Amino acid sequence: MLAAIIQALTFYLLSSSAQFHRVDSFLHPATRITLSPTRRRQNASALPKLNFIQYKQQSRTSIVVNADLKEVVPDLVDATNNGKECNDECNDVMNSNIDLMQSENDASSIEGDDSILKRLFLGIVPTPDIIAIATIYFVEGALGLARLAQTFLLKDEFHLGPAELSATLGLLSLPWTIKPLYGFLSDGFPIFGYRRRSYLVLAGFVGFLSYLVLAFGLDTVAVVDGVDTSMAFTITIISLLLSSASIALSDVVADGIVVQKTREASERGDDAIAGGLQSLCWGSAAMGALVSAYFSGSLLESMSPREVFGIASVLPLLVSGISFLMQEEPIGKKISNGDIQNGEVNDFEIEQAEATVGEQMSSLWAALRQPNIYKPVLFLFLWKATPTSDGAMLYFMTNDIGFGPEFLGRARLVTAASSLVGVFLYNQYLRRVPIKDVLFWTSIASVPLGLTQLLLISHYNRELGIPDGAFVFGDDVVFSILGEFAFLPTLVLAARLCPPGIEAVLFATLMSIYNGASTVGTEVGAALTKSLSVTETDFSNLALLTIICNVSSLLPLVFIGWLDGVGDESQEEMEAKGIDGFDKE
Repeated sequence: MLAAIIQALTFYLLSSSAQFHRVDSFLHPATRITLSPTRRRQNASALPKLNFIQYKQQSRTSIVVNADLKEVVPDLVDATNNGKECNDECNDVMNSNIDLMQSENDASSIEGDDSILKRLFLGIVPTPDIIAIATIYFVEGALGLARLAQTFLLKDEFHLGPAELSATLGLLSLPWTIKPLYGFLSDGFPIFGYRRRSYLVLAGFVGFLSYLVLAFGLDTVAVVDGVDTSMAFTITIISLLLSSASIALSDVVADGIVVQKTREASERGDDAIAGGLQSLCWGSAAMGALVSAYFSGSLLESMSPREVFGIASVLPLLVSGISFLMQEEPIGKKISNGDIQNGEVNDFEIEQAEATVGEQMSSLWAALRQPNIYKPVLFLFLWKATPTSDGAMLYFMTNDIGFGPEFLGRARLVTAASSLVGVFLYNQYLRRVPIKDVLFWTSIASVPLGLTQLLLISHYNRELGIPDGAFVFGDDVVFSILGEFAFLPTLVLAARLCPPGIEAVLFATLMSIYNGASTVGTEVGAALTKSLSVTETDFSNLALLTIICNVSSLLPLVFIGWLDGVGDESQEEMEAKGIDGFDKE
């Protein structure tokens, strides 16, 4: 949510070398997988015994003789130097060493067979836990399959206008503004003894049922003067809210698992997981978004939005199913000397968890009252809460220009791919630039670039010889890249604001505030659309709406001084001080 999109497999796809580092969008090189001594011995026992001279002649391999072996078998040195046959003791020792060498070769062979899998998982051994985590994030990205279905369901079946559609879409993002609540629930109130697995199962089933209701629910609605008179609209909105909440819940729980595993890996010195797990997660989400982007529109050319919801309903079930692969010890069960002890431990651990939640809430409130935290947070809120005209532009492109769902799916694919390019370019050229400067200049640059939409609205682009489709694609590419330039610094800044001890809960709170600001911007844009009388058929004031929305994005820059100090450092400088690790959304 949050995150530098995606930084990972993402970059792995964009770069042939894949030699990146750090969790904030660079990746650790793949680490070598070796076999344990026990496994080596098992492999060695299955190998045929060879006479030393025969092995030397057949394999033409030079052998380094260990000093201890020289003491045990003095004839060994002569045999290796003069090409003579060893005595029986010499052959026994050499056969033992040859077995070890051949088992090492087997290890290299295994490593070679798994090289593709290792590269796919960014050098991390794909244990069931890792596969489960990657799958959860992939599903989160792939659920974009239903994004356009949601829009066209509200637009075409319920006949919402541009203002009503924008207001409704803003409402549907509310579950993402209460992410800390999900964290408090999963940490303090385990279900059936599980803090993670049970909530993932719950999130998956809620998402599945929500999409089923959307697929097979009421498909008729009576509308009088724009007011729904049946239960269909209410049921649809509730289902969409629950589906959004299920994704947000699984995202928070998965983030908690990632934080826990990253910390454990750091403690035991496992650089592959500590440095690459978050990148793997974002890469999985990016791949899911890329895979689903085009089909989110093309499927609507041959089926109804409700049928697309039916297809998408399978994806949340993957979250529920894959969660059973995760290794999690139930609360109240402790294993000691092979015995499981139940009883009072359960109550004690739950009380401890509830106390921890209370302490986190107190620490969170104390942190948010500090000027060096709430001032940057207020700036980010104002910066993100500026109005948008996205809803009105959607109606203009579909009702005036005549773009269909398939074209919009292609546009989403271009946008997703361009975002990855934006992440790459940011990490190549802007990581050394102070955060405040990046935010300032991206805001300045966004205004003239945003006003280029006036060419499309007035159809003047056609007089310039630029087809509507080409103009939209070019516009999407530029704004997606610029959007990443503006978005990634906010993640870095949010991470920088989090004091030790409450990093996870404060970061989740900051991202919820960020999402809430986006909702405010959507709702303000809907109000402006309504006041300017922009409808599904009347776009006479769309140009004025576009100008207001773009120019208003400059207003928060009046308060950019609130970033003094914390925003004067670049991402690279922050990383040098130990700031690493990002969340999504």
